[in-house]
Amino acid sequence: MISRFLAAIFVMVAGLGMAQAQQTGDTGPVWVQIEAQPNLAAINEALRRRAASLNDVNGFDLDGSGWFVVALGPYDPETADEVLRELRRNGSIPRDSYVTQSSDYARQIWPVGADLLAQDTPAPQTEAGTDLAQALEQVEQAQADPAPQPEPEVVDETPREARESEAQLSRDERASLQVALEWAGHYQGRIDAQFGAGTRRSMAAWQTANGHDNTGVLTTRQRAELLAQYNAVLDGLGLERVADPKAGIQMQIPLGVVKFAKYEPPFAHFDATGDIPARVLMISQEGTQDTLYGLYDIMQTLEIVPEDGPRERGRDSFTLVGENASIVSHTEARIEGGEIKGFTLIWPAGDEERRTRLLRVMQDSFVRTGGTLDPGAGYNEAQSVDLISGLEIRKPKFARSGFYIDGRGTVVTTSEFATGCGRITIEDGQDADIVATDDGLGVSVLRPRGAVAPIGVAALSQSAPRIQSEVTLAGYSYGGVLGAPSLTFGTVSDIRGLNGEEGINRLALAPLDGDAGGPVLDSGGAVLGMLLPRGDGARTLPGDVAFAAGSGALARVLADAGMTPAAADTGTAALAPAQMSERAAGITVLVSCWE
Repeated sequence: MISRFLAAIFVMVAGLGMAQAQQTGDTGPVWVQIEAQPNLAAINEALRRRAASLNDVNGFDLDGSGWFVVALGPYDPETADEVLRELRRNGSIPRDSYVTQSSDYARQIWPVGADLLAQDTPAPQTEAGTDLAQALEQVEQAQADPAPQPEPEVVDETPREARESEAQLSRDERASLQVALEWAGHYQGRIDAQFGAGTRRSMAAWQTANGHDNTGVLTTRQRAELLAQYNAVLDGLGLERVADPKAGIQMQIPLGVVKFAKYEPPFAHFDATGDIPARVLMISQEGTQDTLYGLYDIMQTLEIVPEDGPRERGRDSFTLVGENASIVSHTEARIEGGEIKGFTLIWPAGDEERRTRLLRVMQDSFVRTGGTLDPGAGYNEAQSVDLISGLEIRKPKFARSGFYIDGRGTVVTTSEFATGCGRITIEDGQDADIVATDDGLGVSVLRPRGAVAPIGVAALSQSAPRIQSEVTLAGYSYGGVLGAPSLTFGTVSDIRGLNGEEGINRLALAPLDGDAGGPVLDSGGAVLGMLLPRGDGARTLPGDVAFAAGSGALARVLADAGMTPAAADTGTAALAPAQMSERAAGITVLVSCWE
């Protein structure tokens, strides 16, 4: 502000000085040269910088050699000396600035369209008779109500000048132009930072498409335009470098759409702030390769990592991509020196160009610094078995029970899985397919896609159960929360359904929804039947009434599917409670239905 204030005063006084100089016979303006640069790219940046703090800024081609200068003026000699002395004194210009003549410059390059070298007197003048007091008053008024300052225009170039400024580009800058040309659909070659024939043709194509002469050499202005087009997709994301000393990570994060929310080790959470449902996680923890592999497995159980998508685990790193109709999630982490660090980007599906561009920026900007998150950081009492480090575990639509009927891992379960399941799993995420279903009986048969080695296999009872005999139901009553099947005890009330249906056993016991599909065992451990789900009809049965598909009906369904289940020995002695629990746990399996 001080430099603008002083420069404005000097402009007004310069008008008086020049008028006096003309009266005494002096002619021709002079300039205060403050900076020189060796190319157009550098002089453009210098002109913007100087114009932000000084008035009367001009740009000149020094002598056609490729050097350009920033000069203040035009002034009469006496005013130029005063400007030079005062701006040097307050540090607004370099100490080596000096006064020079118009004849030292070949041509004016900025402001665009100006040609003050061809004028005999300076353009800015005050009215005759203006004194210093009046000038000060005008400057103060201008400061109180400043006029908007126009942005300096980027100086364009001839093809020769464009090649000269192009030669000053770094390898990364040249590669970035190829990437931008590829994005624009004009370049299909390798990103090698070499401007060969293919790159030149793509530059010419881009120039034609954007209304420029197709010279095949981009000027400084055209390079800026191309990169602006390329980067426009990131506008509004508020990309900023975030340095988190607790996590020991520095990286670019879109703070226009997310903000820091909390620490829940090993994550630093950045949650959405607006309409874009985006999230970012910094990953930071001490550990070994086993810790890294454990994190890889745990991440795949989270709601933020959908099941579909490529994933790769190496010796010291992993990458997880999960995608569904709502989100695309990218996670990467690496272990170095006993520290596991990485990040997760969760972005809405259908915005792939912006997501991939943002991901590349985050990857390129990622820097590891010292330290990892304290494992105790961010602890709070709002804990849940459905959360891991503040992130929701992916849950199935519903979970039921089943039991193994052969050594290949074939499972009998309820027919609820026959509709509405995008994916069916047994036990620890093993995918399974339906190979047979009897809708009338309410039974489905599943076969795992991979190898499964059951601890035990069900043996079906060969006779109808005795009414009032004791039975044991094994099932995942709470959807797998307990990690093992629960046992529910009851008795056989009837060997037919309420309407006399054959093949259905009525039981006196109180199951939960998760028990459906589980085996009903007699005192010797033979399977009498499979528990059927409670009906959803208008009629509500007492809570201690349940039904099971009988072993004979199950055997017929399996035979129709080409399978022969094991038959239980007759007259087997009753099992002790511990033996019954072991027997039930060996054959019972958790079955889950996923979207």
